[in-house]
Amino acid sequence: MLRTMVLAASGDPHVRRLVSTSPVTHAVVNRFVAGEDVPAGVRVAGGLCDVGLRVSLDVLGEDTIDRQRAHESAATYRDLLRALADAGLTPASEVSVKLSSFGQAFDAPLARELVLGVCQAAREAGTCVTVDMEDHTTTDATLTEVAELRREFDETGAVVQAYLRRTEADCRDLAGAGGRVRLCKGAYAEPLSVAYARRAEVDASYARCLAILMAGRGYPMVATHDPALVDLAGRLAGAVAGSGTDLVGLDPGHARRSFEYQMLFGVRSGEQRRLAGAGEVVRVYVPCGREWYAYLMRRLAERPANLLFFLRALRSSR
Repeated sequence: MLRTMVLAASGDPHVRRLVSTSPVTHAVVNRFVAGEDVPAGVRVAGGLCDVGLRVSLDVLGEDTIDRQRAHESAATYRDLLRALADAGLTPASEVSVKLSSFGQAFDAPLARELVLGVCQAAREAGTCVTVDMEDHTTTDATLTEVAELRREFDETGAVVQAYLRRTEADCRDLAGAGGRVRLCKGAYAEPLSVAYARRAEVDASYARCLAILMAGRGYPMVATHDPALVDLAGRLAGAVAGSGTDLVGLDPGHARRSFEYQMLFGVRSGEQRRLAGAGEVVRVYVPCGREWYAYLMRRLAERPANLLFFLRALRSSR
């Protein structure tokens, strides 16, 4: 209920104006967003890598509506990748992209051309790209594009969202094909006809999807802050490795299946460091850029703790 209310309010122009102009908002944004430009993102990535974490940088700016902005978005990613390589932060740092930021909604061939260029820049920088998932209306197009990208750039990562009813089937397809797959819960407002709404249903779907990916041929990227699911990932990795299943990669240091955890910048930072200190691979999803509003509202909707943090900050500023 709370999540639905926040996502609905985020589309109200009056709410957007209030949040965007509040003097405390930028202090709160700094918890979840690395900064408004490439140098800021690289600085944050460097700090995270210094403490043993890996990074996936996302330049905010989805739903691009004109060709110029689409080209600018791709150019920013290429600049970011060069900067990461120059700073010695690859391959520990990769980038995440949304196809809508390259104009997929109005010019699919343009978006394909631009994302291919970003994938090439990533390979030259010694790292790779993960293609983010957006709302359910784009799922088929996004997965099709990822499959095409993998013909030339097989290191390209896919993303699936456990709250969509279709995702178990998508996981079976992706697990069979191999490759990098990020499993997250999902953060968009979706109709009940295509998505689970109750937390218990989403958690159960996540667990089923995770089991499929762990038993598959690819490299699972477990995007969750939920302690129960974090624990489940470790147990599944050990159980699958001991089952005799023919897997692409086993981690000899842990005698279990290889995978990584992924968590958001600014959320459970202590747990990120604890897991990394225990020898786990932990990647932090780090957004940067001026178009932070939609991202912030999804983060507030995902976890009540995030919303309470924001409300406390507003109250303390009065």
